[in-house]
Formats: sequence, C-alpha cells, structure tokens
Amino acid sequence: MLAWELWKKGRPLELVDKSIEKSIFQSQILRCIHVSLLCVQQNPDDRPGMSSVLLMLVSEVELPEPKQPGFFGKYSGEGDSSTSKQQQSSTNEITITLLEAR
Repeated sequence: MLAWELWKKGRPLELVDKSIEKSIFQSQILRCIHVSLLCVQQNPDDRPGMSSVLLMLVSEVELPEPKQPGFFGKYSGEGDSSTSKQQQSSTNEITITLLEAR
C-alpha cells in the first residue's frame, strides 16, 4: 500500500495532487491521511470507531501512531507467495425483506 510506505518514510504528502500540495490546508491533509491509516490497521480492535474518527477530524487531539494495515502484505508483494497464488473465493448471500402494510 503506497500510503503506508510513504507514511513510514515520512513522505505522506507525495500522495497529494501537486496543485494542492502547498496549500494552507496541508496540516488537514496530513491529518486525513493519518486518520485513514488508523482506520485500516490490521487488528480491528486497534481501529477507531466512527465517533472517534469524527472527533479526530474536527479537533486537534493528538493521534496515535498507526500500525501496519491489515492488507499491506497482500498487495505489496511481501505476503506468502504460496497463499497469494491460490484463488480464494467467497459466497455472498443476500436476503431481501419486503414490508407490506396491513
């Protein structure tokens, strides 16, 4: 995941379009990247809930350092090659409930 790699290298602004990179909103852009990385951490218990995410985005509370994303190895080529070659599939089931008035 490019965002994670750039974050770890201290260069997260390389994700941002050049036209807004030098904007006055640079700190807000960095905060959004930071919060987004917190939301995709490998352990679901480490991920913030929606109310916490909103608080993080609208306030100046100090943010914890994000941990490695859960899908980092699968997309960066660092995962186990034997499992990445296997086809994994899942069955999606859907239930539709129709409400009818009496």
